[in-house]
Amino acid sequence: MNVGNLLPQITARLPGDTPALDAQVVLAHVLERPRSWLMAHPELDLSAPQLDSVEAAVSRLEAGEPLPYVISHWEFYGLDFTVTPDVLIPRPETELLVEKAIAWLNAAPERRTVADVGTGSGAIGVTLAMHVPDVYVLATDISMPALRVALGNARKFHVSERMDFVECDLLPPHHEFLPTDLHFDLVCANLPYIPSESLKELPIFGAEPTLALDGGVDGLDLVRRLLEIVPEWLAPGGRIMLEIEAGQGSQALSLAYDRFSEAEIHLHRDLSGRDRLLEITLAQPTIP
Repeated sequence: MNVGNLLPQITARLPGDTPALDAQVVLAHVLERPRSWLMAHPELDLSAPQLDSVEAAVSRLEAGEPLPYVISHWEFYGLDFTVTPDVLIPRPETELLVEKAIAWLNAAPERRTVADVGTGSGAIGVTLAMHVPDVYVLATDISMPALRVALGNARKFHVSERMDFVECDLLPPHHEFLPTDLHFDLVCANLPYIPSESLKELPIFGAEPTLALDGGVDGLDLVRRLLEIVPEWLAPGGRIMLEIEAGQGSQALSLAYDRFSEAEIHLHRDLSGRDRLLEITLAQPTIP
């Protein structure tokens, strides 16, 4: 069986909106070749073990398992991250947060301590460490399996020496032991933000870890908790960047203004024009 004959057979079996593309990705993964190379070699014959691997992957997809878990990796901000069912699959929407964070850090070379709260695969923290070579990142998660994935990605991209990984609920209760001069310049988070009842109606329910998706009754439970504890961690003039669900803009703004009355607060929209990023910048102290 060659590539040209196999691709339409796989495509016909796959669910979802992009079965042809998914078939190409699976076959490229099994053959350990770029997808562009695969499409240029339709005459290539697959070995029996390769065909068995393709069949196993397609069967998992037919059963509803997300493609990134089947192939064990996914691209985010131009980097190929390892992913497992223990972590949320990185999504393009989160690249807005990363883009804004990189721009802010590059414009302020004195700002070099970052907390990535609820790191999951490490997509945010590792990407920041890759693009800002002298930044230090504390990555936290309540899930130890997720932290192992994040640490693996940090090692994969050779930034683990500038990162620490801590298992905790949002932020550690004590921070004296961390090399941050008792503060962070930037706190980033893509916390679970889907309302509990809404989540049960979505296709991702049961397919990706509920721990990384369920944001409580209105989807903002963890955002509220983080906004309560984060002031003691932030440096003067420090910044908070929180990804939110598209329909939470006004609620998130209200929470921010209630907690940070003197801060500079912005709500950014993604490329689809939907509310996506809450940005809070603390005021610099007045020098007498």
